[in-house]
Amino acid sequence: MELGKYGVFTFTDILDEEALSELARRVEGLGYSTLWYPEAFNYETFALGGFLLSNSKKLIVASGIANMYARDPAASVMGCNSLNALYGGRFVLGLGVSHAPLVSDVRGHEYKKPVATMRKYLEDMDLAWTALGGAPPEKQTMLAALGPNMSALAAEKTMGTFPYNITPAQVALSRAAMGPEGKIVCEQKVCLTTDPVMARAAARGALAPYLPLPNYFKNWFRLGFNESDLENGGSDQLMDAMVVWGSSEQIGETLSKYLENGADQVVIQPIRPDGQPGIHWEALEALAK
Repeated sequence: MELGKYGVFTFTDILDEEALSELARRVEGLGYSTLWYPEAFNYETFALGGFLLSNSKKLIVASGIANMYARDPAASVMGCNSLNALYGGRFVLGLGVSHAPLVSDVRGHEYKKPVATMRKYLEDMDLAWTALGGAPPEKQTMLAALGPNMSALAAEKTMGTFPYNITPAQVALSRAAMGPEGKIVCEQKVCLTTDPVMARAAARGALAPYLPLPNYFKNWFRLGFNESDLENGGSDQLMDAMVVWGSSEQIGETLSKYLENGADQVVIQPIRPDGQPGIHWEALEALAK
């Protein structure tokens, strides 16, 4: 599967039927190749994926990221098979271990060791594929992976890795762990404004849910940040790295660094300068040019 160089990520829980349909059609119309969407608190992964696929013609639709604790391995295989059979092979199942509060508090499951648990889940998916008639030539699955062990597992068992809340330096870290195999798809938040005060305020709003999560701050330390960058809502240095701001040309320069460093795709998440939820179409239109 060729994912294309540029994709889009946006939160979908607040979008209704009309807005979701517009999302798929406009992202495709702007020339982006892939639309990534999360599984958070509202829409279920496969149901939403099918709706987005039905409102597009060539757009690749990818879960970014489906919670592996939400369904058993056979259900994931059947969902992936179904959407690819019905929509021309345009679906990618991005899987992740999520975070302990979302697993134990929201879903009532025991949050187990991430890498070992994910390995067992992928092995059970392989068994399910065999039992259900055989795996496709390419299993269109990817993993949310930041650390070296999960990244290595992604290269071993899936199409590749989808690291989130990162910098262009992540590409080298992921590739070192993965070896020559596997795609690296990198998410980058952007804010189309030249006002640093506005951009950093929007960035702190967007990053607030992630600052306490060990999965993310441990990886930020690998990328060169330290504990002081987590204080007082996050340092300017961390905010500027996680949410790249400026003109479309300035933002484009950072996005290009991912590709220059060897990423297979850059996924743009546009943050509104006013800090409000919703899609910032102006940024997507400017960057599409």
